[in-house]
Amino acid sequence: MLQRLAALFVAFSLAPWALVQAEPLKLETYLDIETVGDPQISPDGSQIIYVRSHIDKMKDRRSSSIWIMNSDGSKNRQLMAKGGNVRWSPDGNRIAFISADSAGKPQLFIRWMDSEGAISQVTHGTEKPSGVFWSPDGKSIAFMSSVPRKTDFTVKLPGKPAGAKWKEAPLVVEDLLWQRDRVGPVNGSWNHIFVVTADGGTPRQLTTGNWNANRGRRANLSWSPDGSKIVFDGLAEEDPGDRFNETYIYSVDVASKGIKKLTDNSIGSSGPTVSPDGKMVAFVAYHETIMSYKHSNMYVVGMDGAGQRRLIGDLAASPGSLRWASNSRGIYFELDKEGDRNIHYTDMNGKMRDVTEGDQNIRLTSVSDRGVAVGLHSDANRTPDVVRFDISDGDDFARITDVNADIFAEVDKSETIEFWYDSTEGTKVQGWAVLPPNFDKSKKYPLILSIHGGPHAMYRETFNFMFHHFAAQDYIVLFTNPRGSTGYGEDFAAAIEDIYPGPRDYADLMGGVDYMIDQGYVDPDRTFVTGCSGGGILTAWTVTQTNRFKAAVSRCVASDWIGMVGTTDSTAWMLNFFAKPFWEDPTQWYEHSALMHSENVKTPTLFMTGNLDRRTPDQQAKQMYAVLKYLGVPTKFISMKGEYHGNGRVYPSNYLRLQLYLKKWFDMYDPAHAGD
Repeated sequence: MLQRLAALFVAFSLAPWALVQAEPLKLETYLDIETVGDPQISPDGSQIIYVRSHIDKMKDRRSSSIWIMNSDGSKNRQLMAKGGNVRWSPDGNRIAFISADSAGKPQLFIRWMDSEGAISQVTHGTEKPSGVFWSPDGKSIAFMSSVPRKTDFTVKLPGKPAGAKWKEAPLVVEDLLWQRDRVGPVNGSWNHIFVVTADGGTPRQLTTGNWNANRGRRANLSWSPDGSKIVFDGLAEEDPGDRFNETYIYSVDVASKGIKKLTDNSIGSSGPTVSPDGKMVAFVAYHETIMSYKHSNMYVVGMDGAGQRRLIGDLAASPGSLRWASNSRGIYFELDKEGDRNIHYTDMNGKMRDVTEGDQNIRLTSVSDRGVAVGLHSDANRTPDVVRFDISDGDDFARITDVNADIFAEVDKSETIEFWYDSTEGTKVQGWAVLPPNFDKSKKYPLILSIHGGPHAMYRETFNFMFHHFAAQDYIVLFTNPRGSTGYGEDFAAAIEDIYPGPRDYADLMGGVDYMIDQGYVDPDRTFVTGCSGGGILTAWTVTQTNRFKAAVSRCVASDWIGMVGTTDSTAWMLNFFAKPFWEDPTQWYEHSALMHSENVKTPTLFMTGNLDRRTPDQQAKQMYAVLKYLGVPTKFISMKGEYHGNGRVYPSNYLRLQLYLKKWFDMYDPAHAGD
């Protein structure tokens, strides 16, 4: 008994917050939440480096630093105050990372992992490195960088006096895809591959031309084991911008810069990775289609471009993060399915097995030479943390960080429940609800329906601060994956083709609300709806179809599909959004634009957007706001300063404002707050 009491005393002394009485989750708690990301295990499996972020309350921004710990989670400490994209050298003696130089420009650095810990700057040029890819011998590092293209369409102004300060030259746009959310104008800039020696020097540009090597958001390159070639995805041909769907797999010879095309019959090829024996390349791809949703399968092709074949396909979603087994006899990969993400394995005959399973979300980020894997793990009630497990079978699974334990030990927890319900055409839909702490099923609670973006995405079993914060204020928060969502097979995701937003996704959402009301603990007179991006689109659509909600908040909305074409950063994708372009037949473009049904709206609707949003530009919200204002519907328009697509992602203070404005709008039309 004395030993047990002593152990209990030690546990409480190590966790002083454990004795604090739990309270409902407060909004300001968000400012104390830390995040972890991109864990990388050393080749010998002894240490793990990762990025850890916190909110700098004085600067109103997130600040990231590089941390290191033993592979069992012990000796966890900060290694460097700044940096990201950290990668171990093949011998484990160094790490390469990207950080700002003295002028504030991103550059590539090396740190020796000995007792001295010397750091040297590898690049000094105008290139902005993206991604860090060590050569197998550790002598070179490949990275991606954007290369500007100068325009010939310029003018020279006459008569400028010496020392005069005239307005800078205008932006000249010449390309179809000329802007990108969170980046700004990218007119005439192209992503290309560079290589620099690990000791420093002038980077060599391996690919050139008016086309993009690696068209995804994340840099993705793979060296051949002998270091002679680098494999990448892209379109190594002149691209006016209308071939945005076309990507193939290529290799570039590091010495000669010669490029070889390895695939030619799978249009959307991406994520290539070379097998350890250097004989094959694994990648994911879809075939040519004009549909808005493309389901990718896993393929392999010889390093010489021969023998391409599909390895696995017809899965719940597109496989991702491919990683070869050390013996080149199989591939590990991530797969989204029904709100979860787990790790799976396939042999070279397409025979699959699970490595991990359960109601969780796991992202595989690194594997040691001995098969110890690390990644990120989260679920509906816990923020992401670093985990370690055996890549071959998922054994020895351990969560080795718990960065927010001190915060949430003081919080009265909400419970997340999962359920399935029936919708139209025999469809089964998956949903979840976050219940208030100390939930009492005999009470009647207000309900918020939150709709995810995309539309081809899915809600996951991951912690959502907004949901839990509203639950702490006695709301039930409902979130579902209606038709159009990924993770349920290609047919489910493609069910909204040419009718988005429309009858199917709307029916699935309303079915979820009806299901919750049928449980007996939701007040049908206190229901609200909100969503961002694809969720903002469906929110605006919903209030044109029903008056059942007391109030709505449509965030980062697209209300007019024709107006979106020339203003979004996804113009080429938008032009294939419906069966025919609008100049041939505008019928579908009009029928599925919420703006065109504004006369039906009676629900008080608030519109929120970011003033820098280039995905769903703010004029989309302004249009519908103006029409509803004219029609006498209670409405407001809020433009978040300094925010891109998503309202509250750049500045933490804007994230707080987002939730406060949501609550304020709902309270204005909540019968329980009448007269407040």
